[in-house]
Amino acid sequence: MILKDVLVIYHKELDELFGKEEVDSFFNILIEHYLHLKRIHLVLDPQYVITKKEEQPFFEALAHLKLQKPIQYIIGETEFYGLPFKVNEHTLIPRPETEELVSWVLDSHKESSIDYQFKIIDIGTGSGCIAVSLAKHLKNAKVYALDVSEEALIIAKQNAELNTVDIDFIHDDILNPRHAELVSVSHHYDVIVSNPPYVRNLEKAEIQPNVLDNEPHLALFVDDENPLQFYKAICEFAQINLKDNGVLYFEINEYLGEEMISLLEACNFKAIELKKDIFGKDRMLKGVK
Repeated sequence: MILKDVLVIYHKELDELFGKEEVDSFFNILIEHYLHLKRIHLVLDPQYVITKKEEQPFFEALAHLKLQKPIQYIIGETEFYGLPFKVNEHTLIPRPETEELVSWVLDSHKESSIDYQFKIIDIGTGSGCIAVSLAKHLKNAKVYALDVSEEALIIAKQNAELNTVDIDFIHDDILNPRHAELVSVSHHYDVIVSNPPYVRNLEKAEIQPNVLDNEPHLALFVDDENPLQFYKAICEFAQINLKDNGVLYFEINEYLGEEMISLLEACNFKAIELKKDIFGKDRMLKGVK
C-alpha cells in the first residue's frame, strides 16, 4: 500500500474529530515512530510503498485515535524538556506548563548546585519527568523521587535509565501522616518540588475527553471539599525535611493561587512568589523556608 493513501484514510476518519493539522501531526509522529522516516519523506517520495506488516500498526493506531486515546499512549513515549520519556496509562502525559516549572527550578539553582551536592526531592513524580530533567541538568544534584503508584515508579525508573541519570526512588504516600518511611531522618533537602493532583471534580467539564478517559485519575483529581490536601501534606513534610532557606516549588491549580499563597504564609514560608505560565494562568508557586 502507498503510505500517502494511508494518510488519506487518516484524514477521512479523523479530520472531523481533530482537524486536518492535528491529523497531519499524528501521522508524522507515527511514521517516524514505526518507519523511522521524517515527515519530508512523504513529499520527496509520494509513491513510497509499505508492506502489509508495516501497515498493521498504522491501522491499530487509527482505531485507538478514533477512540481519542492520546498519541503518546499509543506509541508509549513522548518528549519533555528535550528528553525522551516512556509513558503509559499509569502516568500523566507531561505538559508544557510543567516544563516551565523545571525551568524555574533550574534557573534558580544551577549556580548554587555547583559548590556542593545539592539535594532535591520530587513528590508525586509520575513518569519522573521533573526528577529526571533536574538530574540531567544539575550535574551535582542528588535527586530523590516519590510516588504512591508502584506502576508509575516502574516507568519512572525506566526513564531514569533511558536518560542515564541516577535517582533514588521512594514508594510511599505523602498523605501518610507519619512520613516514617518516606526518608530517613538524615535527609534534609535544598529543594522540594511537586506537581501533585490539583484538578477539582467540579472542573471535570473543562477536561478534554482524551485526558478524562485515558489519564490516571489518581494523578489528576482531588476532592472538591479539600482541594489543597496534597499541598498541605507537602508543606508539613517540608517543615521537617526542607533545610533552612531551602525552597519549595509547586505547580498549582490556576484558580487557587491566592489560597496557595495563604497556605504557604500560614506555614511560615517567606519570599513567596506566584508565577504565571505561558498562557497567562497562575500556575507555579515557590516559597523559601
